[in-house]
Amino acid sequence: MNENPRNFRPVSTVAPGSSRHLLWLALPLFVLVAAVLWLFQSNVLSGFNNGAPPVENLTVERTVLDEDGLRLKVRAGGSEPMTVAQVQVDAAYWQFTQQPAGTISRGDTAWVAIPFPWVLGEAHKVTFVTNTGATFEHEIPVAVPTPKVSGNALASQALLGAFVGILPVAVGLLCYPALRGAGRNTMTFLLAMTVGLLAFLLVDTMIEALEFAGESAAIFQGSVMVILTAVASFLILVAIGRRQGSPTGLALATYIALGIGLHNFGEGLAIGAAFAAGAAGLGTFLVLGFTLHNITEGIGITAPLLKMRPKLVHFVGLALLAGGPAVLGIWLGSLAVAPHWTAIALAIGAGAIAQVIVEVTALLARSENARADYTQVLNPAAFGGIAAGLAFMYVTAMLVKI
Repeated sequence: MNENPRNFRPVSTVAPGSSRHLLWLALPLFVLVAAVLWLFQSNVLSGFNNGAPPVENLTVERTVLDEDGLRLKVRAGGSEPMTVAQVQVDAAYWQFTQQPAGTISRGDTAWVAIPFPWVLGEAHKVTFVTNTGATFEHEIPVAVPTPKVSGNALASQALLGAFVGILPVAVGLLCYPALRGAGRNTMTFLLAMTVGLLAFLLVDTMIEALEFAGESAAIFQGSVMVILTAVASFLILVAIGRRQGSPTGLALATYIALGIGLHNFGEGLAIGAAFAAGAAGLGTFLVLGFTLHNITEGIGITAPLLKMRPKLVHFVGLALLAGGPAVLGIWLGSLAVAPHWTAIALAIGAGAIAQVIVEVTALLARSENARADYTQVLNPAAFGGIAAGLAFMYVTAMLVKI
C-alpha cells in the first residue's frame, strides 16, 4: 500500500463550482425567508398585544421661520407608521398642513406648516400630538427669520469660509521658508507638534460628531453610526495610504491636509447650519479666533516637507485641500443638512485624522537609517512638541467655543 502523502487526494462531497454547492448556499436563505413569511402570516405576536399603543418617535430635523409662519421637517422613527393629529404652539392648538399628507412611515420625513405669527426674539415651543395621544416637543429658543438662499448670501458665506479655512492654513504654510533649515531637534519638535494638534482635533471632532448624532433621529443610532463611520474611514485611508509603504514627504503632507480638510468641512457644516437656523451671530472676535485656531494646521502640514522643495502649485493645492472644504461645508450647512449627515461628515474626518496621527507618529519614530524606534516619541523634543500642539489648540479653542 502506497502511503506517500504526495499521492493523497482529499475526497470532496460537494464540488465548489457545482449546482449542488449553490443549492447548499441557498438553503440558509430559503429557511430565513420561510421563517419571516411564517411570522407575518401566523400573526404569532398578537398574543403579546395588551392594548398598549405602538412605540412612537418623532424628530424635528429643520425649522424654517418666514412671513407665512413656521415650517418644520419631521422624521418618524416609530415601530409603526404614525399620524400627526394635532399641533400646539405655546400650548395653543393651531391648524396645520402636512406634505406629504397622511401617515408617516418609519424613517420617512414630512413637512409640517403652521400659520403661527411668531414674535421676533421670543422663544416658542411646538408640541406634536399623534393619533395615539403621544406628544413630542420642539423648542425654538430665539425666533428669527430663516435666511433665504441667494447669490449674495452664498458669496458672503464663501468669503467667511475662505477667511476661517483657507487663509489661516496658507499663513501657516508661509512659515515653510523660515523652517526650511531646521535641525534634527526642530524637525522632531514640529512633527510632534503636528501629532499634538491632530490629537486635539481628533478628540474635538469626535465630541462634535457625537453631539450632532444626539440631535439626529433615533433610527440612525447616532453614537454607533459615528463610531462605525470613523473606524471605516480610518481603515480605508490606512489601506490606501499603505499601498506603497508608509507615506512620507508630499504624500504625508497631503494626507495631513486631507484630514484637516475633512475636519474643516464638518465645522463648516455646523457654521452653515447656524446660518440656516438664523443663529449665526459671528462677531469679529469669533472669526479671528477661528483664524488663529487654524494657523497651526498650516504649520503642521509643512513639517513633512522640510527636507524637500515642493513647487508653488503644491502649496496652493495643500491650502485648498485643507481649507477649501470649510467653504463647501458652510454652503451645504446653510441649505440645512440634517444632523445625521453632519455627524457622518465629522466622523469621516475623525477617521482621517486618526490615520494621519498613525502615519506622522511612524515618521517621527524612524531613525536616520529608516528603522522604526518608537522611543523617539519620548525624547524631550518630541514630548515638548506634542505638549505644545495640544496646548496651542486648547488655548485658541477658547476663542471659538461659545
